[in-house]
Amino acid sequence: MRNSWGDNGSPQQIPVVVLAGFLGSGKTTLLNHLLHRSGGSRIGAIVNDFGAIEIDAMAVAGALGDSTVSLGNGCLCCAVDASELDLYLDRLAAPAAGIDVIVIEASGLAEPQELVRMVLASEHPRVVYGGLVEVVDAAEFDDTRARHPEIDRHLALGDLIVVNKLDRAADGERVLGLVRSLAGGAAVVPATYGRIDPAFLFDCRPSEERVGQLSFDDLHEHAEDGEEHPGHLHTGYDSLSFTAEQPLDPRRLMRFLDSRPEGLYRIKGYVDFGPYDTLNRYAVHAVGRFLRFYPEPWPAGEDRRTQLVLIGSGIDTEGLGKELKGCEHDAPHADEHGMWGVLRYVQGPDEADLEDPPV
Repeated sequence: MRNSWGDNGSPQQIPVVVLAGFLGSGKTTLLNHLLHRSGGSRIGAIVNDFGAIEIDAMAVAGALGDSTVSLGNGCLCCAVDASELDLYLDRLAAPAAGIDVIVIEASGLAEPQELVRMVLASEHPRVVYGGLVEVVDAAEFDDTRARHPEIDRHLALGDLIVVNKLDRAADGERVLGLVRSLAGGAAVVPATYGRIDPAFLFDCRPSEERVGQLSFDDLHEHAEDGEEHPGHLHTGYDSLSFTAEQPLDPRRLMRFLDSRPEGLYRIKGYVDFGPYDTLNRYAVHAVGRFLRFYPEPWPAGEDRRTQLVLIGSGIDTEGLGKELKGCEHDAPHADEHGMWGVLRYVQGPDEADLEDPPV
């Protein structure tokens, strides 16, 4: 997400999403769907543990193969180890690449936990972990689980679970219920043909248009010509936009964040802590159980307020709004220790992104 954290000298971090699932679950179909529905956002992809290549989201959707990425000027195919992954992330995160989100499509037999740890270990200042998306084949779930019992562990590690191919499953509701019981509180989204709302993963519009904007209201305006029922994409996807003119109390906000409910996949935006830090606003980035704050100076002339967007599946948006309202700060002075909980999630300049991992 270019310019996700403002243009005040703080790092403009790009989310790196790990897309995993066993062979045939529909990962490549889902990635192609995201490319088609990106709304102008530019996606970088590292595909099936083979090469990394910059991908123009609208121009080359469908060009992904099982182990190669083919472009007009040839084919890139090379194995990736930990050091190579960091090189690819560095290349894709370069400002000149203009990438908004990076998706790592793992091979069908990859260990997602190790890929997540590799992303968290990256020291690149423009990269931030964007979540583990686990894709499940609903029609073959029982057989896959019998052959690969480790799928239970993979689901428990996921931040977003996509139950794909529901149209082919004879008892889709049973599979959905079983996956939810194994998902450890992660958001679980039903899908056919890998069609999930890209808002779960990225902003879906060009960065030049979305600077300082947090609304996803335009997501459903991007239906392709001739596509039927474009509005159905948002089924199972809930969002809350919260604005507060009063500063938030950091202790109350951390209690809210520490107890965030099942299905709440993503939180992003800016927080005003008022007397606790009069110089900075705090960009917040939460995906699944991962959380990070980024202090940055207030833009000159901008009204000071909190603006947050929460995205999830089956979440109580009204209740969450009331909880956030209860975080507003109503005392004239700051508790000198009140920011300690927040500062635990502010990454220092020399830290690797390994504390509080989501796995």
